[in-house]
Amino acid sequence: MKYFNQLEPNELIANFLSYPPIDFAAWQDDSGTPMFSAKFDLLTTADDDLKKRVVKLPFYQNWRKLLQPNTCFIGTTVSEYALFSQHLAADLLAQHIKQQYSKKFSLTIVKDLPQQSPLLDEITNNYAKNITEQLASLGFIEVEGQALAWVPIDFDDIDDYLSRLSHSRRKNFRRKLKLQSQLVVEVLSLGDRCFLNQQVLDHYYQLYLNVFEQSEIHFDLLSKPFFSQLLQNQNTNGKIFTYSHQGKLIGYNICFEYQNTLVDKYIGFAYPQAREFNLYYISWFYNLAYAKQRGLKAYIAGWTDPEVKASLGAKFTFTKHMVYVRNPVLRAILSKLSNKFESDRQWQDSINGKQS
Repeated sequence: MKYFNQLEPNELIANFLSYPPIDFAAWQDDSGTPMFSAKFDLLTTADDDLKKRVVKLPFYQNWRKLLQPNTCFIGTTVSEYALFSQHLAADLLAQHIKQQYSKKFSLTIVKDLPQQSPLLDEITNNYAKNITEQLASLGFIEVEGQALAWVPIDFDDIDDYLSRLSHSRRKNFRRKLKLQSQLVVEVLSLGDRCFLNQQVLDHYYQLYLNVFEQSEIHFDLLSKPFFSQLLQNQNTNGKIFTYSHQGKLIGYNICFEYQNTLVDKYIGFAYPQAREFNLYYISWFYNLAYAKQRGLKAYIAGWTDPEVKASLGAKFTFTKHMVYVRNPVLRAILSKLSNKFESDRQWQDSINGKQS
């Protein structure tokens, strides 16, 4: 099945539906739309000022669970954008979502709606715009989403790419890249025979957990069955870039070649070695070089660490979330505070202000 907004292979979406993140439930509803439910901390994407103010409120520890309602999400955690069937008009899908889920769940969130994304065609962007407007007319509240990083592959080679960055950044990144000479880099395909070995699967999953546990936001913890299926699936055109030092795997990066792009999805690191060898930076430039070698048009680098990715030369495209709050009092409060959930947009605006 082909969805509007799709930037990743069907097999990855099917894997999510079969093996959702731990403590999540996932399904594809009658409209053909993938979705899931989970306990959701309302402060997850709030700015630091709001978080501090809420935590200081009287008896916060006693009522904090009220800020973690069971929530229905229209979308997935493995796709860059919400995915919609191409066989249902935007107004009908918006009505369906509200009728089916707004009374069953305290919160209904249509997540990661693109805003004229350069990674999508005009028809797809127009559909996203239409459904956003339709949801707003039905009482959904508009909340700014995150910044999706991407890089057009319009450079001749890595030296050409680096030449577009400032002198200080070029110097810094060239210094970091020198450590690549001490690493062995291999490109494996998902479905490689090595992933039939349970010890190998366990090792790769643990390196993923290492990254998850040190992340600032803990939301979707992938299960071991999801990860095993991901690594063993031969049909996704997925690649794993592995980084080893003295015969020991210290990091990897899982990407997909899809629709003439390289989509970066998952990383696993061994600490402290990954930091000592600057694997985050080395893998960034290796991915760009691979995408260039393959003749791809773009590298899609994900949602996290926008400041770091901006320093690495990434461009950004933003999303919106459309949120329906069942309780009318809470709905009124959220409508007043919606601008407190725009940290990536505020970061981008501050950067633009400094550059102007």
